[in-house]
Amino acid sequence: MPITSRTFANLPAELVDVQLQMEDYAAGYGLDFFPTIFELVNVDQLNAIAAYGGFPTRYPHWRFGMEYEKLARGYHYGLQKIYELVINNDPCYAYLLASNEFADHKLVMAHVYGHCDFFKCNYWFSQTNRKMIDNMANHGNRIRRYMDRFGVEEVENFIDNCLSIEDLIDIHSPFIRRYAPDEHNQFKSPTDSVEADLPQSRRLPAKGYMESFINPTSRGEEDPLALSEAKAVHAPAEPMKDVMLFLLQFAPLKQWQLDVLSIIRDEAYYFAPQGQTKIMNEGWATYWHSTIMTRHGLNASEVISYADHTSGTLATSPSRLNPYKLGLELLRDVEDRWNRGCFGSDYDDCDDMRARAEWDKQLGLGREKIFEVRKVHNDLTFIDEFLTLEFCQQNKLFQFGYNKHADYYEIESREFPKVKQQLLHSLTNMGRPEIYVKDGNYKNRNELYLQHRFQGVELKLNYAHDTLKNLYALWRRPVHIETALDEYVAIISFDGTNHEIKKTEEKAIAPAE
Repeated sequence: MPITSRTFANLPAELVDVQLQMEDYAAGYGLDFFPTIFELVNVDQLNAIAAYGGFPTRYPHWRFGMEYEKLARGYHYGLQKIYELVINNDPCYAYLLASNEFADHKLVMAHVYGHCDFFKCNYWFSQTNRKMIDNMANHGNRIRRYMDRFGVEEVENFIDNCLSIEDLIDIHSPFIRRYAPDEHNQFKSPTDSVEADLPQSRRLPAKGYMESFINPTSRGEEDPLALSEAKAVHAPAEPMKDVMLFLLQFAPLKQWQLDVLSIIRDEAYYFAPQGQTKIMNEGWATYWHSTIMTRHGLNASEVISYADHTSGTLATSPSRLNPYKLGLELLRDVEDRWNRGCFGSDYDDCDDMRARAEWDKQLGLGREKIFEVRKVHNDLTFIDEFLTLEFCQQNKLFQFGYNKHADYYEIESREFPKVKQQLLHSLTNMGRPEIYVKDGNYKNRNELYLQHRFQGVELKLNYAHDTLKNLYALWRRPVHIETALDEYVAIISFDGTNHEIKKTEEKAIAPAE
């Protein structure tokens, strides 16, 4: 799945003019964005870039090839098409599909400026690395050097182990100060000039947990078993959600392995805000491309094409939530409510349905409010704060689930509390299970003990078994996870050879809704 060596095409003059127009329109509405660079690519190049997560210079790995094949087949079979791709960076990089119609290029540029504004101004992106495109290239170079030195298969196998736990991070930790101000920020990318597998003759800047490896006291490579003994730890002071950081601090890994694990973790934190704000981000970009296009960007010959493609983007399905549609409609609902003054105790206490329907104080605060929402919220808080009964009724939202007896997915409820609760549950921790390190020296044997915070949904056993197997490869001692199975607390273990499940007599209790 190589990206063609030919450099991406510069924009032709007519598209440069469109970019300047769309940039002026976006700035005129108050959008604030980093300088944005558009590049024209063909469909194979765009699929390859998308497979790499938007970074064509990223480290090599077989999963990117698999993703490319999936995207390429989807395009050639007419099942999917990527219209645009934009990178959270300073400057922002955006890729345009060369085969798009001229109206599509206008739409995409307007859409991209919405994304760029969101990247720059939304609080949940404020701790991300704004030079990540350079860092990704450095990450790729370091991993390629490790592959040259230790072999492609060994490094790829280790990356497989790391990727299996890339969700085991604490997505809120970049906003929590746990260290003194003069200590190194653990969320900054490692110094790119560091060769973590080689002995150092001078001290180099390093994160706190990488200090002993970037600046070792001895030149010899440490024996993993001796390192394991030296790093024996008891339970952390409190359950630790950042499992990857715990492994960086205490796992008996070689220096190049620590560097690779650090790279995977840094990239996981970079992508985390995108998972936390998918609905808002896409809704915000769609709101602004529809505003700019319908008021300024379209001529008569482009209306049908624009309407057709936008309707396809916003199409809903009985079995799948469309983040573009939900985000756009909820933003419009917030704007309308604040324009009419449909908030506050007077409105909430009004039980006259006709009065509520006709409520209009003509406050005109809607645009100001959605800019505030864009700045401070993520998907979870956005839905929790602004999803209302009236909105659910107007947009026909319902609770959807699997009926074991009928072996069929069906509507379970149209009750507002249940609909909202299911939506919030799917957004909590980006829909991933919450896993914590409870003990790094379980039974005083250097065994790793994890705890699953049960929220009413059990772990998939095949996923749990595979993850424990990969964790064992990193920890090199038996690993355990406390979870819930069949309504009872259970401990799933892997000792390097066999999986074991021990059920207790303790009832597993999910938190009350």
